[in-house]
Amino acid sequence: MTHKEAQIEEKLIGKLQDLKYTYRPDIRDKASLEKNFREKFEALNRVSLTDAEFARLRDEIVTADVFNAAQTLREQGYFQREDGTPLHYTLVNIKDWCKNEFEVINQLCINTENSHHRYDVILLINGVPVVQIELKNHQIVTRRAMEQIANYKNDPGNGYGNTLMCFMQLFIVSNEHNTYYFANNRNEHFSFNADERFLPIYQMANAQNEKIAHLHDFANDFLAKCTLGEMISRYMVLVQSEQKLLMMRPYQIYAVKAIVECIHQNRGNGYIWHTTGSGKTLTSFKASTLLKDNPDIEKCLFVVDRKDLDRQTREEFNKFQDGCVEENTNTETLVRRMLSEDYADKVIVTTIQKLGLALDENSKRNQSKAKEGKQTFKERLEPLRDKRIAFIFDECHRSQFGDNHKAIKSFFPKAQLFGFTGTPIFDENSTYTQIDGTVGSFKTTEDIFEKELHAYTITHAIEDKNVLSFHIDYFGKNDKKQIMKIVVRRKLKKSHRRQKQ
Repeated sequence: MTHKEAQIEEKLIGKLQDLKYTYRPDIRDKASLEKNFREKFEALNRVSLTDAEFARLRDEIVTADVFNAAQTLREQGYFQREDGTPLHYTLVNIKDWCKNEFEVINQLCINTENSHHRYDVILLINGVPVVQIELKNHQIVTRRAMEQIANYKNDPGNGYGNTLMCFMQLFIVSNEHNTYYFANNRNEHFSFNADERFLPIYQMANAQNEKIAHLHDFANDFLAKCTLGEMISRYMVLVQSEQKLLMMRPYQIYAVKAIVECIHQNRGNGYIWHTTGSGKTLTSFKASTLLKDNPDIEKCLFVVDRKDLDRQTREEFNKFQDGCVEENTNTETLVRRMLSEDYADKVIVTTIQKLGLALDENSKRNQSKAKEGKQTFKERLEPLRDKRIAFIFDECHRSQFGDNHKAIKSFFPKAQLFGFTGTPIFDENSTYTQIDGTVGSFKTTEDIFEKELHAYTITHAIEDKNVLSFHIDYFGKNDKKQIMKIVVRRKLKKSHRRQKQ
């Protein structure tokens, strides 16, 4: 390690101590790492294990499978003690990650028969290594640090597969001025490619998408104890279908927090302006699942405007978490699940058409039921009238949401409505020429959803290389705001043509 790197490491440890991490210079090898973990485990679970029991527990939880280790970290485990009594345990306080013990160690050396790697800085949560920070001096780009981590993981006998290092969740690389982070994963999802990038790799940003590159600024915004616990427990997604760890991007996290906070404070409606292709399904999934655990919310409905999107969204949600949402084959199924008290039915994906039919007294189904002397869908939903229900709309600029918006607000006065859109409608782009030549007007996004909660525009996505770039000269003006407006207008024109047809 060069002198410059040693200085960067020393200053980082000082910064983490300022953030109330406990510095443990005594933990430098596998034995001391395990001894510390055992002390934290026994204190958390209020148990005293024999040496044989601890050795057996360690062998049971240590795995070369990154995805299985990530699940073990987040779930309650079962262990049978020597006397036959059961021990239900957790490795960390999964109910309140802030109440864990946060420690920082450096220059850990995990010596195995084939590996003698030394790790710069590691963050421990309750004795479990969860974040590795690799540092390089200012003259060496962070690519070298990424490459080093990939090489370490690919070495036979490395510590990631046969020690407590298997619980590593995140890697951070920095030359102090530039800092990046990325999730640990199985080898098929974790490779160093010709473009010198892991996919995906992140830079921290604030709510305005301004990059937070310096290591100490990054530490303030990302590594504060409760923030790190929240990042790992709430904003990392374990994609069941792919057995993959996925870290949400900063703008996705800010959007989710904005929705959750708006509901927590009961501050009306709002919309999220995230450009097409920026991953709004993952954002809406995470918002929905967090609302699932909110006792103040009776139901969370994610509403799409076409049947194929209904299926696609359900498949995406269930890809993130198997069995998360079920299919609503018809309006009857939707109404039944809306009335269900089953926890599994708290998040529902449905089409605007099914929801509209349920609330429309003049629909054929409702009129038919009324003639037969049966309760209509609307009458059956009456117990939900005064409940707090969250509606999350996909592509909320579509004009047909107008009447349904009125019906929802009328029937559910305590409901909160949130919309995602890549092409919001503002006053300046709300008009269009009708077939007869007269000028029509679409409702603006703010008319329906009141306020913008977060924005991640096409220019942000281009800067982050989340979408394909284009030649700015084509637009005739090297002005990012102008580019954004033109792209939005072009998308809106296409959308309006579809709606008129």
